[in-house]
Amino acid sequence: MTERESQRNPWLVLTGFVGVVAVVAVVGALAAASAKDVYARLELPSWAPPASLFGPVWTVLYLMIALAGWLYWRTDGETQGFAAYGIGLLANLLWTPLFFEGGAARLALVDIVLLDVVVVVTIVLFARRSKLAAALLVPYLAWVGYATALNGAIIALN
Repeated sequence: MTERESQRNPWLVLTGFVGVVAVVAVVGALAAASAKDVYARLELPSWAPPASLFGPVWTVLYLMIALAGWLYWRTDGETQGFAAYGIGLLANLLWTPLFFEGGAARLALVDIVLLDVVVVVTIVLFARRSKLAAALLVPYLAWVGYATALNGAIIALN
C-alpha cells in the first residue's frame, strides 16, 4: 500500500474521480440540449454515426476515464500526469458547448485537436506508472480522433 493510499480511502477517491468526470459529462449533456436537432440539420459525411450512438459511447468512455485516473492515483502518480488529465477533462468539457451551443465548429476543432494531443500525453505519462491506466485511455483516444475527423468533415461540408 502506498503512502497516499494509507492516508485516504481508495474507494472514496474512486468516487471522487467518478464525480469529477460526471461533472464533465453533465456539463456536456446540458450543453448538448439542442445537439440532436443541430446534428440532424448538419450535412454529415457518410461515415457519421447516428446521434443515438453518442450517449452510450460517452457513458462507457467516461467510466474508463475515471477508472484510469484512479488507477494512476493509486500508483502515487506524478503531478504532470494529473495536470495532463485535468487539462484533457477541461478540453473535453469545452467541446460540446463550443460546437453545439456556440455554433463555433472551427473553435471546437481547435479544442478537440488540443484534446487529441493532451490524451496522447496523458497516456504516455500514465504508462510510466500504470499500463492499465494508460490502456483504459486508448479507446477514448480512438473515439476523440474519430470525433476530430468528424468535426473537420462537418466544417468542410457546411
